[in-house]
Amino acid sequence: MLRSILEMKDISKSFSGVKVLKDVNLKATEGEILALVGENGAGKSTLMNVLSGIYEYGSYTGDIIFEGKECKFKNIKDSEKIGIVIIHQELALVPYLSIAENVFLGNEQAAKGVIDWHKTRNKTSELLARVGLKDDSDTLIKDIGVGKQQLVEIAKALSKQVKLLILDEPTAALNDEDSDHLLNLLLELKNQGICCIIISHKLNEVTKVADKITVIRDGSTIETLVKGKDAITEDRIIKGMVGRDLVDRYPKRVPQIGEVMFEIKDWEVYDPMNEDRKVIKNVNLKVRKGEVVGIAGLMGAGRTELATSVFGRVYGKKISGKLFKENKEIVIKNVSEAIENGIAYVTEDRKTAGLILIDDIKRNISLASLQKLSNHNVIDDNKEIQVAEEFREKLKIKSSSILQKAGDLSGGNQQKIVLSRWIFSDPDILILDEPTRGIDVGAKYEIYTIINELAKQGKSIIIISSELPEVLGMSDRVYVMNEGRIVGELDREAASQESIMKCIMQSSREV
Repeated sequence: MLRSILEMKDISKSFSGVKVLKDVNLKATEGEILALVGENGAGKSTLMNVLSGIYEYGSYTGDIIFEGKECKFKNIKDSEKIGIVIIHQELALVPYLSIAENVFLGNEQAAKGVIDWHKTRNKTSELLARVGLKDDSDTLIKDIGVGKQQLVEIAKALSKQVKLLILDEPTAALNDEDSDHLLNLLLELKNQGICCIIISHKLNEVTKVADKITVIRDGSTIETLVKGKDAITEDRIIKGMVGRDLVDRYPKRVPQIGEVMFEIKDWEVYDPMNEDRKVIKNVNLKVRKGEVVGIAGLMGAGRTELATSVFGRVYGKKISGKLFKENKEIVIKNVSEAIENGIAYVTEDRKTAGLILIDDIKRNISLASLQKLSNHNVIDDNKEIQVAEEFREKLKIKSSSILQKAGDLSGGNQQKIVLSRWIFSDPDILILDEPTRGIDVGAKYEIYTIINELAKQGKSIIIISSELPEVLGMSDRVYVMNEGRIVGELDREAASQESIMKCIMQSSREV
């Protein structure tokens, strides 16, 4: 029988007088995969930051028992010394250092202050073999994809003799193939006796690999489900997370579709790093008033490149083709002109490109439309406050105030801030790139409701998503992209996961 490795007893923690963890209890066994699920802001990451020493002993109440001993971590190095390693959603790798240098960063293989590079490379190669990564140890991090970077992070954890590995949203930015590889690796680590705790919103992955699932809601432990003992279904997990049955994942909408609002004709874009490589190839697309159009495709199909090249030529070189709004050609050379023409783009990467994390909610909302709040180029602070308060209430942004920093909020609330900014700009065409990536089912439903409301107002909406159920659940019409081309157009009745994949497979054979 496997022994207990971790027990967290009655953990409570507050920020600025607000209690975010309330007597949380958690148990884990060696050689076990424990999933931690809950809505954004439920307290999952905070709990793991307590466990890993990011929040030092004394900043919370309660006890951490690891391998039978009480722990009082002052920092993350204290937890790593005894085999607890955390991998955050935002990977902590240095792009311009090699894989080997990253794996042993802070844990250098040195003798008398001199790094033994032969030993470093050999040990790195052994660790890469354990995680199934075949790249050379001298390869720079910037030259490998996000899926491989996740594996480097796990190799780095293994170099520290990890006993308990914590992974925060490990597959959020991965495609299906990389996600499957990572999940299979976790199962291998489990067989080696390593305990893994994963935080994830992808319930299909959670139910696939987890031995136990602990549900947290509003900072409290709701229940722990055990595989083989409890009836584990996605519906039951969702009910625990949101406190109610979520009968429909996608809110119902009766489409009221009008005339064509926006059209892309013969659009072609070349790679800015290699101007001989065509990334977008003769794309034609249209969206009507009040219509939600989905763009589906595999990772690397060119969906984001299409969106960002249209939105003020943020991406691409040698861009050609025409844009039409209400049957009149428009010329857009930069982001300001895109906004002036009523086009908004919600980026797939809210933390890097969507928000100023060190600034407050108020300024993040007003940023794209300061002219609406200005008199003779002077911002009216009262107007800005009023607008921010209205959106905070309307979109149910959970925060202490509009002056709270965006970086302190959960992913779902950050996404609502980005949406608020672009809704305030009053666009006619709204392009949403991965609008619900990395957020929980409850927050997803709220964002879907906002999208439906915008469509009801006559806005034209384009949704780009790697989650086919999301594309199918929200769209009136679906375009399928593959290798930079539109390879299919399906109405709501004809669109299915099978028909979308059929379009992709057939186009791949034709190339």
